[in-house]
Amino acid sequence: MATTPKLVAYLRVSTGRQGRSGLGLDAQRAAIAQFAQAHGLGIIGEHLEVQTGKGSDALDRRPQLVAALAQARKAKCPVVIAKLDRLSRDVAFIAGLMAQRVPFVVAELGPDVDPFMLHIYAALAEKERRLISARTKAALAQAKARGTTLGNAALAQANKAAAVERAEQLRPLLAELSDGRSLREIAAELDARGITTPQGAKWSAAGVRRLLQRLG
Repeated sequence: MATTPKLVAYLRVSTGRQGRSGLGLDAQRAAIAQFAQAHGLGIIGEHLEVQTGKGSDALDRRPQLVAALAQARKAKCPVVIAKLDRLSRDVAFIAGLMAQRVPFVVAELGPDVDPFMLHIYAALAEKERRLISARTKAALAQAKARGTTLGNAALAQANKAAAVERAEQLRPLLAELSDGRSLREIAAELDARGITTPQGAKWSAAGVRRLLQRLG
């Protein structure tokens, strides 16, 4: 009799806001369960990470990820995650995990994605975020240029649209950074990651507050 292929599930949450952003625990668990059922796979273990400290992408701050890797290595099976950003948004971190020689399966991407491609997807996601930021800045600059004829109302509307778009782009990351950090600390972390405001400037505590208010 054939043995059912195995998986070790890894879930990661940091704040209650992730539930509203589609990255909550229930959503992750449901996605993994649906993926396993659809492909005839058995979940032999679940490891839930609740990140609270700084340096959120360091493996030594992920004891449950370390445990998931150990269990998967022993069982000679992959680790399954619901979405790639539940593993990490950092390309270097994902690339480093490849050295662990434990394959990862992303339920959202399907079972046929080569584990080596995971950091490629992460790199593409980072690139896309940079392109979105560049397009937002360009649109804002054009709106400012037209402001001399369209008036302050049009310029204000363009500013608001850019701010809302930027807030949505940063929603998952803010959900992670908001766990135990002050507004000033969040601003410093955004700056450290090279993430700018819609106007391309550095973040302030007041700017972070306005961003969080836009996300409700």
